Amino acid sequence: MLIFLFSLEGGQATPALKEPLQDGDFCNRLKVTGTGAFEVGVSVKDREIALEYSNFMYGDGDLEMDSGTVEAQRAADVPAGDGSSSMLLNLWEGSRITYSGKTPMVGMKYIHSKAFWGGIGAEISESYSVTEMDREDSSIFASTNPGAYTTDPRRLEEMLRASQVHTVGITAKNSFNGTWQTDAHMHKMFSKDIRAHEMFSGTFEVEKTIKFRESPVAEEKQTGCDGIDC
Repeated sequence: MLIFLFSLEGGQATPALKEPLQDGDFCNRLKVTGTGAFEVGVSVKDREIALEYSNFMYGDGDLEMDSGTVEAQRAADVPAGDGSSSMLLNLWEGSRITYSGKTPMVGMKYIHSKAFWGGIGAEISESYSVTEMDREDSSIFASTNPGAYTTDPRRLEEMLRASQVHTVGITAKNSFNGTWQTDAHMHKMFSKDIRAHEMFSGTFEVEKTIKFRESPVAEEKQTGCDGIDC
């Protein structure tokens, strides 16, 4: 089992993005069982929420797949996968896949909170080429302020701390025969650079969770006289 959790608190944190008054949503659900050639892909680029996301796979063999992707510019519109409203997300993706075939199934997933668009600069990628696979996985992403139109500063801070604002993460439970690789990177200019990498080639069972989280609640700035009788 591999678990990586990275967080950054304090004054250097990236402010949460303001949710648009007129938001846009995207939902894609797929359930399939069969034998033959297939290609499946989803790609989302949304500058409003600093999201760059893609998920593609193709193969030729026996496939069972149940997957769903939900993306929304207002985090309150996205459930946390299990129907709960306790996690306010801008993107949730989950899938259950079983594959077997002489031709390898090839797949790639990429999720990026793009700093140039106001995100935290964290990115996670996953790739595989397998002749057998049984997996469950999910991806989460949040960047917007769920209290963007709240005027009470205390209530706003409470909502920010309770939300998943500026979170990028994936979870996978994976049994396979082939090659599977993940890479993760977060870069903060002049202050932080984090990298994680795994690659397995052969027959493996892997459980993995990786998440980048940055608190958008900035510390109060102190003047030179704070705490001093001057």
